[in-house]
Amino acid sequence: MERFKSKEGEHINPSYDSTLDEPPVYEESNFSNGEHRVVRPSVISVFGRDTLDRMPSIDFYRNPGSVSGHRAVRPSLQELHNVFQKNGAISVPDTLEDNGRESDDTPSDDLESALPTDSNSGAVKFGWIKGVLVRCMLNIWGVMLFIRLSWVFGQAGWGLGIVVVGLSCVVTTTTGLSMSAICTNGVVRGGGAYYLISRSLGPEFGGSIGLIFAFANAVAVAMYVVGFAETVVDLMKEHAAIMVDETNDIRIIGCITVVLLLGISIAGMEWEAKAQILLLIILLVAIVNVFVGTFIPATLDKKSKAKVFSENFLPDFRDSETFFSVFAIFFPAATGILAGANISGDLRDPQGGLPKGTLLAILITGVTYLAVGLVVSATVVRDATGNTTDLVTPGVSCNGSAMAACELGYNFSSCDVQKCNFGLMNNFQVMTMVSGFGPLIIAGTFSATLSSALASLVSAPKVFQALCKDNIYKALHFFAKGYGKNNEPIRGYVLTFVISVAFILIGDLNMIAPIISNFFLASYALINFSCFHASYAKSPGWRPAYKYYNMWLSLLGAVLCCVVMFVINWWAALLTYGIEILLYIYVTVKKPAVNWGSSTQAVTYVSAVNNALSLSGVEDHVKNFRPQMLVLTASARSRPALLDLAHSFSKNFGLCLICEVFVGPRTKSVEEMNTNMEKNQQWLRTTSRKAFYTAVASDSFREGVERLLQASGLGRMRPNTLMVGFKKNWRTAGAEAVHNYVGVLHDAFDFEYGTVMLRINQGLDVSHIIEAEEEMLRVAKEHQELENDMTNMEKPKGLFRKSRNFSQQVLTTRVCSPQPPQMARMNERLLEASTQFKRKQPKGTIDVWWLFDDGGLTLLLPYILTTRRKWKDCKLRVFIAGQPERSDLDKEEMKSLLNKFRFAYSELKVIDDIHVKPNPESVRRFDEMIAPFRLHEGSKDTAQAEAMEREQPDKITDKELNLFEDKTSLQIRLNEVLQEHSKSANLIIVSMPIARKDSVSDYLYMAWLEILTTNLPPTLLIRGNHKSVLTFYS
Repeated sequence: MERFKSKEGEHINPSYDSTLDEPPVYEESNFSNGEHRVVRPSVISVFGRDTLDRMPSIDFYRNPGSVSGHRAVRPSLQELHNVFQKNGAISVPDTLEDNGRESDDTPSDDLESALPTDSNSGAVKFGWIKGVLVRCMLNIWGVMLFIRLSWVFGQAGWGLGIVVVGLSCVVTTTTGLSMSAICTNGVVRGGGAYYLISRSLGPEFGGSIGLIFAFANAVAVAMYVVGFAETVVDLMKEHAAIMVDETNDIRIIGCITVVLLLGISIAGMEWEAKAQILLLIILLVAIVNVFVGTFIPATLDKKSKAKVFSENFLPDFRDSETFFSVFAIFFPAATGILAGANISGDLRDPQGGLPKGTLLAILITGVTYLAVGLVVSATVVRDATGNTTDLVTPGVSCNGSAMAACELGYNFSSCDVQKCNFGLMNNFQVMTMVSGFGPLIIAGTFSATLSSALASLVSAPKVFQALCKDNIYKALHFFAKGYGKNNEPIRGYVLTFVISVAFILIGDLNMIAPIISNFFLASYALINFSCFHASYAKSPGWRPAYKYYNMWLSLLGAVLCCVVMFVINWWAALLTYGIEILLYIYVTVKKPAVNWGSSTQAVTYVSAVNNALSLSGVEDHVKNFRPQMLVLTASARSRPALLDLAHSFSKNFGLCLICEVFVGPRTKSVEEMNTNMEKNQQWLRTTSRKAFYTAVASDSFREGVERLLQASGLGRMRPNTLMVGFKKNWRTAGAEAVHNYVGVLHDAFDFEYGTVMLRINQGLDVSHIIEAEEEMLRVAKEHQELENDMTNMEKPKGLFRKSRNFSQQVLTTRVCSPQPPQMARMNERLLEASTQFKRKQPKGTIDVWWLFDDGGLTLLLPYILTTRRKWKDCKLRVFIAGQPERSDLDKEEMKSLLNKFRFAYSELKVIDDIHVKPNPESVRRFDEMIAPFRLHEGSKDTAQAEAMEREQPDKITDKELNLFEDKTSLQIRLNEVLQEHSKSANLIIVSMPIARKDSVSDYLYMAWLEILTTNLPPTLLIRGNHKSVLTFYS
């Protein structure tokens, strides 16, 4: 073998090209038939030889149309496996169709698949500090910090106040840990909580909570703006500048404020980010000012401080407030933890930035709330008159509730009788008195409320836009459109503005806060549950980079969120869950065409496997028997009547396998089978047929069915009943086809399958009609594309007109050729007959001819039909064979048996003349039927007869006819009896005759089936496997 050397790192192999080990760049081409193909040349790689194999690269794992890089398509297994050498070079097809589904079936309208546009160039992207940490802190340091925290600690005392803050931090921290795990388990796009939940639990949960979460953020805008307006109105009241009254002034100022915030948001993320930084600086200065102000007063010694601190330890709930109502007021302060996640689409590295930014923000803000609450509790009494002249009378001992104020020289005992206007419980502007410089607190209040309102005003449209882009709610797709380099959701901003103004008009912060608490808690509960669910499913795809989470802690967080929802406000919790359930049902019914590989799919799979394993350890019992159908329909659309009737048997309660056998060379058959697999299953789903499609490739039809009979199913979930259509063309199909068909029935009996055969006079197979329709649609599409191309071409008018005429002629020739009238009528009757079991059946009867005891399948299947809605107007009539001298006795015995089986039937008849010889005319028709297939060896000598049998083994011999003369007469006579009694039935069910192997020829058996079912309504021939499927024991 020739060896190649390298010199100074340079390859001297003349055929080596180092660039070919990179993911190939494909030349895309569009063909006239609508196919999209990419050229894939063969290459010479670092391995020093011709190869199609590529080295691992991230580009092979991108979604179609990925915004983060070019998606490469690796060589298919068929290309590598079927490659062959020609003159030492690789010879393969030079094109490959890229159907956009090789990665993970991500739909084209998914955010990951969205094609990058020119408008996205230069988009603003934030790091974890500016994009996550700052936003979360600003949103958490909201209206509660300066306006309500003192009231919370006044009501609950600093002992329970710590519990309030701590419980909030527990909920937010567990949610933050769960969110960190989810967002590090793959690429995170825009949409925040909605994106995380929908990609984890699926569109049903994501779609329902996405609307609620976006709405909660819109309402939060109102809450923060109302907090800002309250502060402004308090200042106006101090300076006697009230415009109308306090409530209406709050509404007026709130509406003006939200209009200004809307302007900043529409201006773009850059302006919004600059405004947030300015507000953060003001807020930090105000917080420092609180702590500085604690130590400035020199008149308060440490002992008197400690007395105030001690007095404020225990709770003092007033005005019907409780711990949980106070918690409900405070908890919205913690809802800002998703402020960074809500703009995940605008982050440079959401996977790395969201965990550390969110968790650090929770830690910093939690400590801040505790510290400020303790400082206020140590310096401000609960009630004060605000009058410096209310001093303690010298010589009077201090007693009553205001002991700390009394020891400081003030007499606030009047607050026990009437409501005072100052103190922790009465004045929401306490922070201005605690701080070193009061106006800074006012500025901090403005900063906290406006920053939180601005963050929520940005978050709600971003989340809503992501929801609308996924097109889960088609009516809301209008709001998916974005504008500018950052794809700003202007329409969403306007909608958020309308919602926030509506809630601002309420003007009551205490009424708004509990509603927001429930909405956000529902979102947090699902984030926690998403993490638990994904961990519980143990899907190999669940590999979060963030390891500091625990599935049981996430479950605890989800449960805690749900409990807190009901404790805060039970009717609001019920309303929230009611809305979520309704939205969940809506999305489930609509079935959006998305597949995000959710943990719901993974858990469903795990549950199915576990249930199948559990079922396999339990022996079958006759009481639990149900028909598990294996239906030979060919493609799912080929025999609709057979499929519809089989589906009526199994419905949602049994297994139904729709099977097809591809006969021919393996390479061609496997390719055709793989092409049709998903297409047929998709058709079953879209037409609401609860069935599975499966197919095999085989050299013969019988061999393929044999494989299906042996290998189909899983554990106890295996088919037990074979359902086929009657072979209407058996007389012209040829000996091999008939042999394969009858052989399938023999194989079913050998494998102890129950067997069901459906015959409809018009036939079952409509595949030729479907193929014609598909051809018409395809040619019409080509014609339309040709017309469009010619319309766009700048050609002379005459040439254009000539081309139009030519294309019209092509369409007419290929599509519009009229069918012969007789053929058209036959196809029309066939189509009508093929849909008869899809429609509701008219009032009538199902006639059951239970002639032979096969274990009860012949009786069970018609009973199952009567339980279906389409067949509920059909009554069962049971016919049995009896002897003339004991017809009454046979009837009583069967009646007793049917009553024990608890079957409702309208009529029971005993036919006692089945043994009568058939009509000669019927016999003559049968003889004419089998005449072409008879051997007629009876008139020959023995040697000639034996030679004829060897040469034509498929023919019906005279010996065979004589041997089975009685059985032949029985089939002919049965048809006469069926004509007499069941001609008007909706459906006839008859016990199927059995042909003994190696005794009854295939043609004779087909003749029996033909003469038995000819000129009758739809007829089912049923033969159970002679094992009981009915019991009258409990």
